[in-house]
Amino acid sequence: MARLDHDGLLAAAMAVYGAEADPSGEADLVCAKGALLIAADPKSFKAIFKKAKKMPGYKWVVINKVDIFAANPFSLGSKAGILDEAGNMLKNADVPRKQV
Repeated sequence: MARLDHDGLLAAAMAVYGAEADPSGEADLVCAKGALLIAADPKSFKAIFKKAKKMPGYKWVVINKVDIFAANPFSLGSKAGILDEAGNMLKNADVPRKQV
């Protein structure tokens, strides 16, 4: 599959996950799985996972499957899962921490 840009990943996530725009603006999209952040460019992975770390609830970063090895190190400690453009779960999201 060809590498998708931000708009391509956004459209794919909307179609595959039944996602829609996040009304709060915190994430790119929301769906039954939780909040979705789109990361088409490997240069953006650090910032995207840093943003995900601060978000409550289940959060997922949607990437191009070929970028899994570049994305995985940034996902450590963020509790965010990783999904690809075709609907595959590449890394499961951790259970969100309870806010005290």
